[in-house]
Amino acid sequence: MEGSFKCAVPLVLFCGWFSGVHLKSPSCHEVRTAFQLRHIGPLMLVPDTPGRDEDLQICMHNEPTCCTKRMEERYQVVVRRELLQSIQFLSFELKYRIEKNGGAFQDAFKSLIHIATNHTNSMFKTGYRTMAKEASEVVKGLFTDISLYVLDLGASIEDVVLSFFDSLFPLVYNRLIHPGLSEVSVDYSECLRLTRQDVNPFGAYPMKMAAELSRPLQAMKTLLHALSIGNEVINMTENVVFTRECSRALVKMEYCSHCHGLTLIKPCVAYCLNVMRGCLANLADIDPHWRHYISNLDELTSVILGSRGVEQALLRVAPLANEAILYAQLNGLEISTTVSKVCGQPQERPIATEIVSTVRTPATASFKPQDVSPFANLTQKRSSLPLKEAKTDRPRTMKQNSRDFMNYIRRYRTFYASLAEQICEGDLLPQDSSTCWSGKNVVESYTSRVVGNGLKEQANNPEVKVRGSDPMVKQAIDKLLYISKMHQSKATKAAQWSLSELGSGEGEDAESSGECDDEDGCTGSGSGAPGRQKNTNTPEDRWAKDKIFPAVAPTLKGAKVTAPSFSPSGTARSKPGAASSHCSLLSITMVTILGLLCHWIL
Repeated sequence: MEGSFKCAVPLVLFCGWFSGVHLKSPSCHEVRTAFQLRHIGPLMLVPDTPGRDEDLQICMHNEPTCCTKRMEERYQVVVRRELLQSIQFLSFELKYRIEKNGGAFQDAFKSLIHIATNHTNSMFKTGYRTMAKEASEVVKGLFTDISLYVLDLGASIEDVVLSFFDSLFPLVYNRLIHPGLSEVSVDYSECLRLTRQDVNPFGAYPMKMAAELSRPLQAMKTLLHALSIGNEVINMTENVVFTRECSRALVKMEYCSHCHGLTLIKPCVAYCLNVMRGCLANLADIDPHWRHYISNLDELTSVILGSRGVEQALLRVAPLANEAILYAQLNGLEISTTVSKVCGQPQERPIATEIVSTVRTPATASFKPQDVSPFANLTQKRSSLPLKEAKTDRPRTMKQNSRDFMNYIRRYRTFYASLAEQICEGDLLPQDSSTCWSGKNVVESYTSRVVGNGLKEQANNPEVKVRGSDPMVKQAIDKLLYISKMHQSKATKAAQWSLSELGSGEGEDAESSGECDDEDGCTGSGSGAPGRQKNTNTPEDRWAKDKIFPAVAPTLKGAKVTAPSFSPSGTARSKPGAASSHCSLLSITMVTILGLLCHWIL
């Protein structure tokens, strides 16, 4: 009973004011209070009692009113501010999650880089102690360049990997292929470095490493860029500029009721939707591009966390580098002969300390093989390498953070399509009332047609006239389209590369080279031939390319280095696998040793 009495009092006052049965001096006190509480402007703008203002342009009414033209101007400023605040409130958590996870992805990647660096250095310390200290700087440079690539500050992955093997070759040549040298001159080391791509001492392994690193690191790079773009789009959304027509419609919906002394009544639901969909029509057009953006994030995280993801690719650097070094050792005689023709003989002094056991392939024809077979050393190096670090050392944050992030952000797929509804479902909706404000009067329901989302739907909007697209929103759409095009381009090029390499039938490297693209530069063939363009030549013709030093080309034609992805005949090919790779290595080793023995006997 008491509650009914309290509700009846404002109604009596309202009916009394507009029916002529009102107080002798009606007041605008309620309007003044709301004007002050909402920080609309100075109270001096609000009249003490209702009156008539012929200059009103939005809240026009035939009866006395508590509004003035200057109040309307302040109302237009406030409604824009309040609508922006509503958008910022709704997007705050989304923006925070995107920004936070961008940092989390970078931290997790730094952790993986640290683990992979230690893993690779451990391989050198275990298998190649004579060059481990010098190799640590080369390894550090590799992973530093990989980090810069992911942050979009460095060269392509192919250039990074080839630079790594360029720097590694002088160490391998001086410490393993041509041991017994002291410190060689800088010029000689530089000659070795520059000669590496033409001599091709590491066979297909540089391009194989580039191919395995390319796709997951490209996905990581694109993901970080996409998260940054996502933040930019949300920031642009939060600073959208509303048109004059929108401001007038918002004032009519929010504050024209105040002019009649009705400071507590809420707009009708359908009326609010028409006004908001008109004001946010441009933002609603972001919706399909935003949905595609979320799908792109989902696909990128799947690549990063997949079976050939970032962690697996980085940990594969050590075994691939080891295989490349073993390949160079097995072909040491041919490599040494070629290098001596290009760079000459180094000026060195003998090293007094004993060199640890390695496969030694002298550069001269007077070489006599040792009594102990090198197979034991090679096999021991393969089996003793720490190819997997302890599970306790592996970062677990990237996978967990990625899953939590994607589970969260998928809920925001319809963020832009539902923005008008979310705002109208807030404080604007009537809670426990059978009447609402229609923009002109208090009604039981809004009878005009409710329009849909987007610019095209606003042609029939009865509340807001939408004239055209917003340049800022168009720019935001272009940013999202850029991410989509970049991701699609990488996926298409990776698929084309995979099909091309598998179609070429070049064994082991055909499969491993299927995840590379033009931007990363991995356009060389899976055979590991020198040069950065697709090579369609046969193994025999590969060494006669113009890029090889002219003085050495005739020698190279007769002294081919056997590539790991080809059988001795060059025609028999099989699907790559662990067993076939092992047999291929033993076959290469047998052929090499027999050739050296025959050469020594003759």
